[in-house]
Amino acid sequence: MIRKLHHSAYRCRDSEQTRQFYEEFLGLPLSGTLEIGETKSGRATNTLHTFYGLDDGSYLAFFEAPDMPFEFKSQHDYDLHIALEVSPQALQEMLAKGRAQGGDIDNDGFADKVDQFPNNPAESADTDGDGLGNNVSTDDDNDGVTDLREILNGTDPLNVDTDGDGAIDTDIPGPGPGGTAGIVDLFPLNPNEDSDSDG
Repeated sequence: MIRKLHHSAYRCRDSEQTRQFYEEFLGLPLSGTLEIGETKSGRATNTLHTFYGLDDGSYLAFFEAPDMPFEFKSQHDYDLHIALEVSPQALQEMLAKGRAQGGDIDNDGFADKVDQFPNNPAESADTDGDGLGNNVSTDDDNDGVTDLREILNGTDPLNVDTDGDGAIDTDIPGPGPGGTAGIVDLFPLNPNEDSDSDG
């Protein structure tokens, strides 16, 4: 006979970040951890299973499985949500605590304390500091190569020096970031080369 819910489990990307939210912010105690090296079907894995206790004896649980790529996807609240019962007073205290720790004024999923555009729901970051958000800017790292071109080249559109060799990513010789002179990198994916003097 089914007596009650034991736990409901979800994926997470970082167990420590998950613990900080559920234990330190919400106050749910980390009640157990389980390292999984092999699944019930015999597949090797390297998974951490964590459990956070509720007052009724049930748990919210999470799996961090680095060997299985995972990205959050946008979901409607009818598709997936967790509802926790609290008193009206506890709810107000939690709302105040969240606002004090940096809420999300524009409701874009990025806390105001890390959102470079806290009042603009269409932007959250400005990698090159040019005042244009990354969603609008066509050259996020301001290295003179458009983001689309960097993606096609296989270089990082958020890093002026993808291969870390001290030369700026480019496929066209010219000025450095912001129009300043600099060493340009004709081989942005090879840290041992940056120029080709004989063509």
